Amino acid sequence: MEIPVVRNILEANDRMAARLREEFRRHGVLVLNLISSPGSGKTSLLERTLRDLGKEFRMAVIEGDPQTDNDARRVAATGASAVQINTDGGCHLDSNMVLAALDSLDVEHLDILFIENVGNLVCPVEFDCGEDAKIALLSVTEGDDKPEKYPQLFRLARALILNKTDLLPYVDFNVEQAAKRARALNDDLALFEVSCRDGRGLEAWYAWLREMCGRKRAKA
Repeated sequence: MEIPVVRNILEANDRMAARLREEFRRHGVLVLNLISSPGSGKTSLLERTLRDLGKEFRMAVIEGDPQTDNDARRVAATGASAVQINTDGGCHLDSNMVLAALDSLDVEHLDILFIENVGNLVCPVEFDCGEDAKIALLSVTEGDDKPEKYPQLFRLARALILNKTDLLPYVDFNVEQAAKRARALNDDLALFEVSCRDGRGLEAWYAWLREMCGRKRAKA
């Protein structure tokens, strides 16, 4: 009895996501859905990106959290627009939540919209939010076998960000193994080794954002 219910929920979500995707396409807005475990550094990555590229792109963030607006306040401190969605214990954002959040954003005058999803490597992957790409974050404080344990995210992601690389001397994490495992699932995966603390590797991430943004504008 549960299988048809789940299927109906996902189909309804996909229909709404298609509407969102068309609206984003009309306005030429690049939409990226950031997915990771809790504590992998999604908010820190956004803080650096928003500050470093704030004069180059018009950016906004939809923040998803079970409770609190802590991350939204951190993002807003960079000067970017931020909308908080509290899921009241829910493990993911969906397209209907994103649609409601758009009421508080001037989408027509955005270049990039980031969706910082709830910290979870399973549920957020299942729900299309109208994004152009899912971005997987994996910190070096986690296991380098995460791609094997949670393969669906790495199959669907357009990019993988290995974060907190400044901690590599102090943790047991094999970058080559993590990259090999991820690309065994998705050989088109762009991969960036970064540290939001000292800035290493971020320029490659920014160059990828510029390329993706240019492609989206060309299709508008």
